[in-house]
Amino acid sequence: MPILNCLIVEDEPLAAEVLADYIKQVQGLHLAGVCSDALYAMEVLAQQPIDLLFLDIHLPKLKGLDFLKALQQRPQVILTTAYSEYALQGYELNVVDYLLKPIAFNRFLAAVQKVISKKAEVQNAAPVRERPSIFFNVGRKRVKLFLDEILYIESLKEYVRITTKEKSILTKFTLSDMEALLLQENFLRTHRSFIVAKDKIEALSASDVEINGQQIPIGRSFKDAVFAALN
Repeated sequence: MPILNCLIVEDEPLAAEVLADYIKQVQGLHLAGVCSDALYAMEVLAQQPIDLLFLDIHLPKLKGLDFLKALQQRPQVILTTAYSEYALQGYELNVVDYLLKPIAFNRFLAAVQKVISKKAEVQNAAPVRERPSIFFNVGRKRVKLFLDEILYIESLKEYVRITTKEKSILTKFTLSDMEALLLQENFLRTHRSFIVAKDKIEALSASDVEINGQQIPIGRSFKDAVFAALN
């Protein structure tokens, strides 16, 4: 279970004491501090990471919702107040829940469970893999190509032509260097003059592969490796 650092921002000592007691009863919650006003809370937020804010709306000096609007990086927020008329405004600020005083423990627990579940989902989510790309020198420019856009690459002596569905570019590269560069990606050498993207192959015969309506030859010395990779 993820540990949530909690900060109470509450000017009523009894209300703050109740929240602090509730936090201590729930596994996975840690009370990082209690602030009697929003300005003090800003100092605490600047000094340590806070995951969950229990925020009263009616505070001295700076009101709770104004404080919330002023935060550039917000922790998860549960509003605590005796006034129900601010609920809509609170949800417009993307708060997790809105607890009316006096706060019952079961309502407190339900609100906290939303935060715990949300954090667990984020931690368990698979990391997003950055889309691989390479910049190629083309004339006086450097042109960015995403590797998953490439259909095939053709050797033209000291240059290679890289073809996508939208365009083709000519860049100074040997095909062997391209093969080494793309070794861990979705590419296959089919001929001494061609590298193809495996997932773009639409048809296969004994002598060629077809990509986007174009026949790409399979060289005799590459045939066994090609069929092994595609089968």
